[in-house]
Amino acid sequence: MQKIPFDLRQGSFTTDSENHSGKIAEVFQADALKAWFLNEGRDLPWRKSPTPYAVWISEIMLQQTQVAVVIDYFSRWMARFPNVHALAAAPLEEVIKMWEGLGYYSRARNLHAAACHIVERHRGEIPSTRAELSEIQGIGPYTVGAILSFAFKQKAAAVDGNVIRVLSRYFAIEEDVGLGSTRKKIWAVAEKILPEEEPWLVAEGLIELGATVCKREAHCWACPLRPGCASFRRGIQGELPKIEKKVEITSLLREVFVVSHEGALLLKKGEEGKVMAGLYEFPYRDKKVKGFPFSFDAKKVVKLPVVEHSFTRFKVKLHPTLWKAIQRAELPGHQWIPFKEVHRYPFSSGHRRILQQLREDHADITH
Repeated sequence: MQKIPFDLRQGSFTTDSENHSGKIAEVFQADALKAWFLNEGRDLPWRKSPTPYAVWISEIMLQQTQVAVVIDYFSRWMARFPNVHALAAAPLEEVIKMWEGLGYYSRARNLHAAACHIVERHRGEIPSTRAELSEIQGIGPYTVGAILSFAFKQKAAAVDGNVIRVLSRYFAIEEDVGLGSTRKKIWAVAEKILPEEEPWLVAEGLIELGATVCKREAHCWACPLRPGCASFRRGIQGELPKIEKKVEITSLLREVFVVSHEGALLLKKGEEGKVMAGLYEFPYRDKKVKGFPFSFDAKKVVKLPVVEHSFTRFKVKLHPTLWKAIQRAELPGHQWIPFKEVHRYPFSSGHRRILQQLREDHADITH
């Protein structure tokens, strides 16, 4: 039985120890992972031509989003914004509209701001150094590593949740991966196991392995690293990685007012700095408060089906009702938008589903 020559749990591992670093690289089966990735890696659109721009866009989209969902969004995005210059020149509202449905909309706003920065500071060319990339809004350590590795073919680690899962199992790291100290150790391990030859194959192979084989429920029978995996030998792969702190989910109940008047809908745009900044929604308030919230007269038409959706740490139930305003009142912070034009505006996911219900079942109310 192969013995791991260091013990992260006992704190004997140090990133500046050349002896330990060499043993880490020796223990890890880099060649096996390379061969597996070249044979089994998924055929994804951003891998066909891994330009710095394509890698950047795909990695931002893949944050908090499944690959199957991202594929179509990526293709549409690249058709509309094929390069940094096109993205920077586009209106922010159009960028958010193209992002509609992916959630975590700060990513889209950061992409637009970053594109403007790259045009202004780097003439539209994405820089190839860690220092310069780290200065760009919305590009964190993982994305920096991904761009350097996958696009520029540099020796750089890119550690996401998939990589944390693979390495915590392979080296049987039993510390809480939610702690910054543990993540720092895993980053160090990820850097040390990269070979001198084609390190990008190992960096991306780790991500692919975590996404397709070493998932929450480990498929060890299909894993090319199984012979050297410490947690597999000990039978504890199902217990790792360990995460002690769980995010608390807050439930919200909201009454949503879908108000129409002569073919227009009353909408409100999310304020800057808020979670839904730049997105359009119907007026809403806490469901505990009763009555129509506006001073103008309106007739209640019908209750619409309840919609459930989630964002960040909130789970929301929307209770929409359809109203027909007697007169059109101008309200601060609100807009009357013609129903025939509303499809051009970006909506939050829950309110977009309400709009879809309106189109399907109550289109007559908008005329």
